[in-house]
Amino acid sequence: MFVLTVENLTKSYTSGGRTLTVLESVSFALQAQDTFAIVGPSGSGKTTLLGLCAGLDRASSGSVALNGIVLDNLNEDQRAAVRNEHVGFIFQNFQLLPTLTALENVLVPLELRGVRNGTRTAEELLERVGLAGRGHHYPTQLSGGEQQRVSLARAFVNRPKILFADEPTGNLDADTSARVVELLFELNREAGTTLVLVTHDLELAARTQRIVRIKGGHMLSDTRTAASVSTPAAL
Repeated sequence: MFVLTVENLTKSYTSGGRTLTVLESVSFALQAQDTFAIVGPSGSGKTTLLGLCAGLDRASSGSVALNGIVLDNLNEDQRAAVRNEHVGFIFQNFQLLPTLTALENVLVPLELRGVRNGTRTAEELLERVGLAGRGHHYPTQLSGGEQQRVSLARAFVNRPKILFADEPTGNLDADTSARVVELLFELNREAGTTLVLVTHDLELAARTQRIVRIKGGHMLSDTRTAASVSTPAAL
């Protein structure tokens, strides 16, 4: 079974009597443990595509299925339930809740699923990303790299089937980015998660098994990379 199936996905907006199509007839499918990058210039439709795949937005036409669950006709609460059960997120601007500590932020996905005894799991993940002893710090007390590592721990705490990462190193310097990228791929490999990565960084994209290039809302290419010849355990 495919973890993500996208068929003829189109997204249009109507403004001032005009229709603007930002994504048109995009199709692909991903299996468990696939790593997948979406690249293209600003305004090409990359983030729109990610949002549709994750059920954060609804397509104008076409179909999306996450872990075998078709999202097309689900209401917002139903789509949120699917995300809570199967999806992890990493964002460029971290999206940590400022009134919660690092540990509390990591615990949020578990609490949304009704898991009340997840503190040890969250603490182990914070330790895994190099933040042991920082769990009681608030986001404003952490550097950008530390905040993104908290978001990595949060993304993996519920062992998602698929992880969506939108420009995860976009707000980080080169050295910090390198550390975050290594952790991202290590955690993804260990968890056996399917990774969908939106990035401007072609070197980062080349670490995935497959790259889709988008321009003007159209999918220009879908290519395998050198990483795809390795087994998942060796990536």
